[in-house]
Amino acid sequence: MVRVKLGGTLKTWAGGQTEFDVEATNIREVLDRLGEAHPRLKPLLEKGVAVAIDGEIYRNAWFQPVTPANEIYLLPMLAGG
Repeated sequence: MVRVKLGGTLKTWAGGQTEFDVEATNIREVLDRLGEAHPRLKPLLEKGVAVAIDGEIYRNAWFQPVTPANEIYLLPMLAGG
């Protein structure tokens, strides 16, 4: 199990809950399992979120491994230019 923390507006779609334990070994599994367990979050996760593991942002690194020792944050994608 890995612990995933939600930031920004994502927690609103999770009923105010900010932390989840998820059975996953990579980023893709984290997003899939979280979406399955919390259907209101699923559309946002599919649209795209920023994933930070131990303070480093990962983009399109679906198979980046995660372990229980990692600090994992999901944040809404930032827009701008």
